[in-house]
Amino acid sequence: MLNYIDLHTHSTASDGIYAPAELLQRAKDIGLRIVALTDHDSTGGLQEAVQEAGKLDIDLIPGIEINTDVAGGEVHVLGYFLEYERPAFQDVLKVLRDARVRRGQRMVELLNEQGIAVSWERVREIARGSVGRPHVARALMEAGYVQSIGEAFDKYIGKGCYAYVPRYKLTPVDAVHFIASANGLPVIAHPLELPGLEELRNWLPELCDAGMVGLETYYGPYTDEEVQVLRALAETYHLISTGGSDFHGPGIHPTPLGGRHVPFEAVERLKAGAAKRHGKTPPSFELPPPVEEK
Repeated sequence: MLNYIDLHTHSTASDGIYAPAELLQRAKDIGLRIVALTDHDSTGGLQEAVQEAGKLDIDLIPGIEINTDVAGGEVHVLGYFLEYERPAFQDVLKVLRDARVRRGQRMVELLNEQGIAVSWERVREIARGSVGRPHVARALMEAGYVQSIGEAFDKYIGKGCYAYVPRYKLTPVDAVHFIASANGLPVIAHPLELPGLEELRNWLPELCDAGMVGLETYYGPYTDEEVQVLRALAETYHLISTGGSDFHGPGIHPTPLGGRHVPFEAVERLKAGAAKRHGKTPPSFELPPPVEEK
């Protein structure tokens, strides 16, 4: 089925492989007409993306993906149609970005302690923006310690490995409130990854009360059966069924850019929701204190 929408992509502003302009050129080349740039904890690529989208006649949706932690794993929350230039919103993002830098530095330190010769300077050069684990993984590949990004995660920097470092702790409800503070539309990303369907059912009432408006139903590798289950769940809670590839670059996720069909209805409903919020005074958000881990 022909697809021209991708609502979940990443650039070098967080942990993607391609700069925003190159990402959008690739989107244009494969026929995409509507793209959301949803970098992790960063809107640093949006200005470049907006400019390039105008040249390419692509409808660019300004977005973000906020990483949060729960018992036993992670939950990611996407935000769409952000008024991302709001100073209070950017102040919080700076705190989260600084925490990412400290995390990356600590990973490199732990690798070095084990005799793995990867330099922090090279990781920053690779990142060209907000540092993420894929940038450390690429440095490990360059240095010859692994053959793929997946191997780097499995062997060195994935959860449970000796060079894994936890992130600044936010809850999914924190992320929903944070996105709303920029008049954005919060959507739970890849809901079957973690925590799983049953936990998701338990959390949905609280998340909806907090202001969540959507569920990423048409996600990358999800089967038709999984999509149907998620669509039914979204309808039960009057949520928008969104979707996308979660594209970071070749070899990071199995779904290529634009490789997941997303119905146009998802964009229509997101735009309608954004129209009701934009220009209004959003609720304030206060970042919770960081959790010190032993």
